[in-house]
Formats: sequence, structure tokens, C-alpha cells
Amino acid sequence: MSKERISFEGKNYSHRCQLLFPLAKIVFFAVVLSSILPNADAFDPLDPFGNITIKWDVMSWTPDGYLAVVAMHNFQMYRHIMSPGWTLGWNWPKKEVIWSIVGAETTEQGDCSKFKGNVPYCCKKDPVLVDLLPGVPYNQQFSNCCKGGVLASWGEDPSESVSSFQISVGLAGTSNKTVKLPKNFTLLGPGPGYTCGPAKIVPSTVFLSPDHRRKTQAMMTWNVTCTYSQFLASKYPKCCVSFSTFYNDTITSCPSCACGCSHKHNCIMGDDEKLKKKGINTPRKDNEPLLQCTHHMCPIRVHWHVKLNYKDYWRVKIAITNFNYRLNHTQWTLVLQHPNLNNVTQVFSFNYKPLAPYQSINDTGMFYGMKFYNDLLMEAGPSGNVQSEVLMQKDKNTFTLKSGWGFPRRVYFNGDECKLPPPDSYPILPNSAEKGPFKFSSTAICTILIIFVTW
Repeated sequence: MSKERISFEGKNYSHRCQLLFPLAKIVFFAVVLSSILPNADAFDPLDPFGNITIKWDVMSWTPDGYLAVVAMHNFQMYRHIMSPGWTLGWNWPKKEVIWSIVGAETTEQGDCSKFKGNVPYCCKKDPVLVDLLPGVPYNQQFSNCCKGGVLASWGEDPSESVSSFQISVGLAGTSNKTVKLPKNFTLLGPGPGYTCGPAKIVPSTVFLSPDHRRKTQAMMTWNVTCTYSQFLASKYPKCCVSFSTFYNDTITSCPSCACGCSHKHNCIMGDDEKLKKKGINTPRKDNEPLLQCTHHMCPIRVHWHVKLNYKDYWRVKIAITNFNYRLNHTQWTLVLQHPNLNNVTQVFSFNYKPLAPYQSINDTGMFYGMKFYNDLLMEAGPSGNVQSEVLMQKDKNTFTLKSGWGFPRRVYFNGDECKLPPPDSYPILPNSAEKGPFKFSSTAICTILIIFVTW
């Protein structure tokens, strides 16, 4: 083989390696990310660390099992669990049974016919638990229980974002080495959307005595982490956004069928006589909505109106409208992303909390209702809306009303992202170039001059 051929093949091989190396890096990082983030579809860029953590603390061993306290912590900044509340399920790895529960209940007892004398509370291989309703007898209550499964978001009210119960498990392991962790956890909140990972043993929880002078710890602790995916929860968005401004008469409405039109054939007009019937607002067990007939067919619409433009400030009006006659929203939340939310001067009639998931960027804020005033968004109808105004100070280096800058980049209602109108339909500023009756462009003037010169 000649030296020239060896040299040519060597260069060709080197060139191929240079082309393949970047591709190999991309494949490598993709594999690494897929192994680190198994639920990548559940990633929320505005709440990257949001999750629901279910913690099991084994407080003591019993003759045939253990007594545990199970606490459900909602660490999501703006996504809460509304009525009818959470539903938690799992599979036992062996033949475990539940002897008793305080602060929650299973939906079924299961087949306990093989037991004589003391009958367990639940014998199902895959028990399903729900929270107790408010007002149950004191001997059935436990700390942070009995709220009907409703959990506030961490950003709105951390003290109300936890639910817990006590469970006594039998026919199970009686030590750290013999106990088997439950598996295949499921969580409904209240509908689908949550995916739970496997139970993982973590350092035992430490408890402080009331006087903070003595520490005790659980015999054993394991955690289960559940994350939310809007794609798993619903095929279509659950809300849409419309825009309007003071400088343009055009109202940019929600896109047609923004939330799908599956309920278009059983919707109801706003002036229909059926609305006067008793029980029209009663929710159904299957949570089937009764929507007002609209072109967008969304249960929720968020409207953003650029109201006023001052010298150093500008004002926006926000209105949330409910189009579902069978559902109201308690402890609702609204999340907006806009670059000028880093300088909010005043919010009227809503509570406001800035969110900074990436510390260097402060362009996201959460709005929610004032307690006992407007924290309840009523069913569709005359009272089915809440509204507020936001006053923001201008940054002269960035503020403009051109090119849709005055409208939010993202909108979330109750943790679900809303459908925005297409950018080319946003209200635009009046064209100042049209003030005079005639105004020739420089290109047109040059063309006319060339014609006259060459004539």
C-alpha cells in the first residue's frame, strides 16, 4: 500500500471522527439526562423542583408489623389539590394487612374471611386511601387530617399544604432488615396527571420534644416522590387567554376550540332556561363538566387588558372567568410570566407573590385570592369571575408597547398552562406613519428620480 493512500485514508478517518464526535456527545448527554430525569415529561420550567413527597415514618414495631405515620407534603409552588381531594394507592409486596387507620380511610375492606377473631381494617393487596371529611369524631382524627383531601400549594399556604394519617400494618416485617417497602404508588389529585417513583429509604426523621430539649427519631423512614405532567392529566389545555389594550379597539379572543370541542354538543347557552332548574350546579361523580357554549370551549378564560400608560408606570387589568356550571375553584392560583413582573408596585384585590425558580431571573409571579373575599371562584354565571389590577414601574431600557411586549409569555391557572393566542393576532400599536395624507418611502422617491433623469 502506497504512502499516499495511507495518508489519504488517515485523513479521511480523522475527518469522520471529527464529524461523529459531536453526535456522540449529544447521544451521551441524552442517555445521561434520560437516566437522571425518568419523568422528564413532568418537568415544569416555572417550578422545576415542585413535587408531592409522601413520607413514611415507622414510629414503633408491633408483634407482627409496624405503626407508621404517613405525611403527604405538597412542595409545588402553585399547584394545589382541590375537592374532592387526593386519592393514594399502593401494592403490598407480601401479604400485609392494615389493622387500623387514624386520619384517613380505605375505599374498600377487601376479603378478610381467613381471619378469625380480630378482623383487619383492610385486607386488599392494593389498598386505596382517601382523606376524612371535616367534622369527623375526635377519636378518628390525626394531625393535619380531615380536610377532604384538599391540599394548598406550598407558595400559597405552607401550613395547609400537608396531610397526614397513622397506619398500623400487620403480617409485615418487624425490623429494618425484614420490612418490605410498599410499591407501585399511585396518586390522584383529584384527577390523573401524577406519576410516582419507587419508595426509597432515607435517613430517619428526627423529632423535637415540645420544649425542644430532647430529640427522638423514627425507627425507619422512606420517601415516595410524585410529579405532575399536564400531558398525562389532559389531552387539551384547561384554560385559554385573551388580550385587549387601551390603544386598539381589537380584542384578541381565545383561539377557537382552544381546549378541544369534545363538550360542544352538550354545552349550554348563557341565557338558557335550563339554568333556572334546581341542582344545575351540582357536580357529578364522574366530574363531567357543564360548559357554557363558547367558541373556545374552555372552562376557564384569563383576560389581560393593558389599561393605562403613565409616564413612569403602566397598569394592567386581569380578569378570570369560569365557564363551568358544575365546578367552583377554591384556593385558585394564577401564574404569569412577564419581564416587568420584576418591578410590581401594587396589586389590587389579589394576593401576589413573586416566584424566582432561577434566582437571577425575576419575571414570574403568582396571584391568588384574598381569604374570605375572593379566594373562591364561583361557578359560571354572574358571580363566576374575579378580577384585579396590577401597577408596574417601567424600566426605560426595556419597556415598550410594540411587538406584543406588553403581554405575558406564559399563563398558568391552578398549575395548568393556558392556551395563548397566536402572536400575529395580538393588538398592535396604531401606525404613526399613517398620520400624514401622503408619505413616500425613500425607495419610491429614488425610483421616480431615476425615471425623470433617464427620460
